Amino acid sequence: MMKQITKIPAAIDLEKGSNDFCPGCLHSASFKIVSQTLDEMGLFDKSAYVQGVGCCANALGYIRIDTIACPHGRGCAVAGAMKRCMPDTFIMTYQGDGDLAAIGMAETMHSANRGDNITVIFVNNGIYGMTGGQLAPTTLLGARTTTTPFGRNANEHGYPMHMCELINTLEAPSYIARVTCTDPANIRKAQKCVRDAFQHQLDGKGFSFVEFISNCPTNWGMTPLQSLDHIKNVVLNEYPLGVFRDK
Repeated sequence: MMKQITKIPAAIDLEKGSNDFCPGCLHSASFKIVSQTLDEMGLFDKSAYVQGVGCCANALGYIRIDTIACPHGRGCAVAGAMKRCMPDTFIMTYQGDGDLAAIGMAETMHSANRGDNITVIFVNNGIYGMTGGQLAPTTLLGARTTTTPFGRNANEHGYPMHMCELINTLEAPSYIARVTCTDPANIRKAQKCVRDAFQHQLDGKGFSFVEFISNCPTNWGMTPLQSLDHIKNVVLNEYPLGVFRDK
């Protein structure tokens, strides 16, 4: 049952300019783009938001929108069911790599394969941020985490998961893109991709998916500026940006 958010949680006081994300985290930028696009397209009063588990959950305090929190990884399954029950409601999820690509891999892929008419926003920072910096499905080879202190080894831990490329192997999805928020030019591209993904749902075209390549200065052990350079010089070599599908 959805709950109408009528009051910003006390822990997040926007009037005082507080920010519940870690300093330098690009969640702030990605969720701002999502929120602005909902506003610009007049969707707030006709939307329902499925909240991902982990750092993504911090975003809930920044918007007033009908919201449902579901068990870890079940965002796409819940969103698809909501869309079937309320076909005229705009449905979106906002999920991280542990939520969407680890415990939620089955739900994500089956929702995409069905072509559920929902929009999925996927924030990929290559690590479990909120729970202490463990290995995630998208962690780069050689990257040190609390569960891979000597670096990710392909023989032991497998290779990084590429969600856009995986989803692009399916027939049903309508829109698939990978973006980032490291600089103004990429922010503008991200804004366009989010708008296009939302429009695909409004046009009834099916499953739309936007992946944000993000950072985690806290668990990467970097300053915010170092983490942006790391995205540009290292991460994007593994996860190239672009629109993979636009039906």
